[in-house]
Amino acid sequence: MKETETYHVPVLLKESVDGLNIGEGGAFVDVTFGGGGHSREILSRLDTEGHLYSFDQDADAEKNIEPNPKFTFVRSNFRYLKNFLRYYGVEQIDGLLADLGVSSHHFDDSERGFSFRFEGKLDMRMNQRAGSTAADIVNTYDEKRLADVFFLYGELKNARKLASAIVAARKEKNIETIGDFLEVIKPFFGRDREKKELAKVFQALRIEVNHEMDALKEMLNSATQMLRPGGRLVVITYHSLEDRIVKNMMKTGNVEGKEDKDFFGRSNSPFKLINNKVIVPDAEEQERNPRSRSAKLRIAEKI
Repeated sequence: MKETETYHVPVLLKESVDGLNIGEGGAFVDVTFGGGGHSREILSRLDTEGHLYSFDQDADAEKNIEPNPKFTFVRSNFRYLKNFLRYYGVEQIDGLLADLGVSSHHFDDSERGFSFRFEGKLDMRMNQRAGSTAADIVNTYDEKRLADVFFLYGELKNARKLASAIVAARKEKNIETIGDFLEVIKPFFGRDREKKELAKVFQALRIEVNHEMDALKEMLNSATQMLRPGGRLVVITYHSLEDRIVKNMMKTGNVEGKEDKDFFGRSNSPFKLINNKVIVPDAEEQERNPRSRSAKLRIAEKI
């Protein structure tokens, strides 16, 4: 398994793979293959009876694959986890790892449109072979729907003003590039917080383009069904929206966080938490890899 340093530096590598509690044999899943860093570490710990299935919908990630008899690459969004594992004859898994962060590769590739630091097309699709682009969204969504995207996924207080300005601007000309988009939204942010606020806007659009919250919920539901008793669910999150969903699933067994209790008041959650307190990168890793600074690792075991 090769990994180019420019593609992505894996976050919390040892801690997350340790969390899978890999023993003899077993079927494991890495639903976010990316640069292959986590997958490579998992493979190094598998014996000849073990097997790893790694998912990624991005064609660029496929360049990081190397043949390995213990490895199967699945070219798909992880929301289809159950379908593809059953296609390969897998009914139960012993552990699943998800690193929900966007790779360095995506942010650094100007043609992908993930970052406000570069000029390029306003794209943001993880799977460039299908779906609407960010430009499609800013040019076609009505004002209320745009405002909802910025408020729900970017937690932006001025979501309505942003949406109104976008709708007005696109009447003059379509918003096609990052430059076009920044020209419209930059006046709404002060210089002192500009980068943080722009990052929230781009995060909101990226989540909407890739249907990230829906895909995450579907994947977690499938993982919960497919993990065998004693199997581990290991997830690295990077913002409060996805972290809340993961926390809810691990605590209650559902993404809404609705706790079901038995007659004696005991939780009926299918999981027990391995780390009650989230694991975060140490100072050395945060210094070495700035994108790890917002990372939170949660680990749960299927009961």
